[in-house]
Amino acid sequence: MSASERHRGAFVVRNVRLFDGENTVEEADVEVVGERIAAVVPRPGDRSYDTDRYGVIDGAGATLMPGLIDSHTHPAGEALALAIRFGVTTELDMFTVPERLGDQRTRAAERDDVADIRSASTGATVLGGHPSMLIGLSFPEQFPVVDGPKDAARFVRDRIAEGADFIKLLIDDGTAMGHPSPTLSEETARNVVAEAHAHGLLAVAHATSVANTLAAVRAGVDGLVHVFMDRPPSEEIVRTIKEAGVFVVPTLVTMGSMAGELTGRSVADDVRARPYLPDAWHQNLCTCWQLGSPSSLRNAMLATGALHRAGVTVVAGTDAADVGVLGTAHGVSLHQELALLVECGLTPAEALTAATSAAADAFRLPDRGRVVPGRQADLVLVSGDPTADITDSLSIRAVWRRGQRLRRVTASPSPAGPGG
Repeated sequence: MSASERHRGAFVVRNVRLFDGENTVEEADVEVVGERIAAVVPRPGDRSYDTDRYGVIDGAGATLMPGLIDSHTHPAGEALALAIRFGVTTELDMFTVPERLGDQRTRAAERDDVADIRSASTGATVLGGHPSMLIGLSFPEQFPVVDGPKDAARFVRDRIAEGADFIKLLIDDGTAMGHPSPTLSEETARNVVAEAHAHGLLAVAHATSVANTLAAVRAGVDGLVHVFMDRPPSEEIVRTIKEAGVFVVPTLVTMGSMAGELTGRSVADDVRARPYLPDAWHQNLCTCWQLGSPSSLRNAMLATGALHRAGVTVVAGTDAADVGVLGTAHGVSLHQELALLVECGLTPAEALTAATSAAADAFRLPDRGRVVPGRQADLVLVSGDPTADITDSLSIRAVWRRGQRLRRVTASPSPAGPGG
């Protein structure tokens, strides 16, 4: 029997710094058997292992942490394969249609070389409302919409029939981007949220202005999947969000791109990332929108910092979508988002929490997000210490999904199409 056959499904990462999703242990052994974490042994000393049973991986000088969760994406094509190259083992899809979703759920269930996926299916919006501007790019034709308050129950039931894991609302009148558009009424939004809750599902909202954010909170949503950026935060709105108990996914990389102020070049050209990025995604990262937006990244970052200081749960997400939806790429953009969260005042460990345990808790994923016995063995091993220097998160040595180590291949030099 070969060593690979003996060690299949059982390995230990030895003498590694462990970030378990919340706390850091300076030296630990982490044992994996099959798809699950079997044991975490702090300060293991000279503990020995049966090498006929375990593959032994030396973790000296490295940090082991949970697989990262990107809590706002729009994957299509080979996006989930791109994401996992950068340690993102779960993506939460925030708007799709069955044709776009395709067989991604099946592939994620059957394969370990792609990220897992949970999806809202089609978000609740109105005819002509956001994201209608992406019809012809991300969506080939008009997607389903909500036709007033009385249509909310039908809309939610249809999404559940499509397999939606949670319900998303688009509460955006376009003013934050300087391009007014129709949006859900508050009555309709309240009805959509109530119907989602009646079926035991979370309801989360896209809102990019203060006014739309307040409307979403009044509607009773569980989370906000963007942070407002049209003006700096007031004490009132921070208090309102805090008292409502909602979590916030700032998506700063996309807020900066939408404001025309930020690209992803800092990660796109990083020598740790560039070999794994298809050319089209690299180009997409190095470009941002030029919409003449009256909003600013500074407002979004001030809001994120103020919400964090107030005790609001911050969850990491990017809004990565397709080539042509500028400024992001699946997987790698989450590392830029983590660095931006630190700039907002989160510690590196708090930023990592936002992409691991906080994300798992917010979206009710009890089997991942922490390195503790019994959890799914979605793991990332990085050189250095990202709890001290967040940029070390990109120094990836190894990625595992469900206990299977990823063969982390470099990208094809040929351009990739949307989603790839």
